[in-house]
Amino acid sequence: MNTQRALILFAHGARAASWAAPFERLRDMTQAREPQVRVELAFLELMSPRLPELVAALSADGIDDITVVPVFLGQGGHVLRDLPVMLDDLRVAYPQVKLKVVEAAGENAAVLQALSDYCVGALA
Repeated sequence: MNTQRALILFAHGARAASWAAPFERLRDMTQAREPQVRVELAFLELMSPRLPELVAALSADGIDDITVVPVFLGQGGHVLRDLPVMLDDLRVAYPQVKLKVVEAAGENAAVLQALSDYCVGALA
């Protein structure tokens, strides 16, 4: 049986719908680069879908390999505490799904380099 893969971009969420626009663009850009992988957005709070409901929907669709990318600049309590607890619960609820989480985007050297390039470019 073929493995069905998904990539979840996990963001904080906000009350203003416009806040999600850059995350939606990131999702669309990523989906265009990986058409064979389902790319979705999930939120910690204030917006839908939340991570548990999205994992439930993906699992129901037969997806059995999910990578979660925390799209956070800093590794605050949400990434360090809330996310691991959520993932532990999801692994128990969906043992058939391989759930992997990578470092927060802001902890990645290439992401920081791109942001630094942007900041330096602002001086021009």
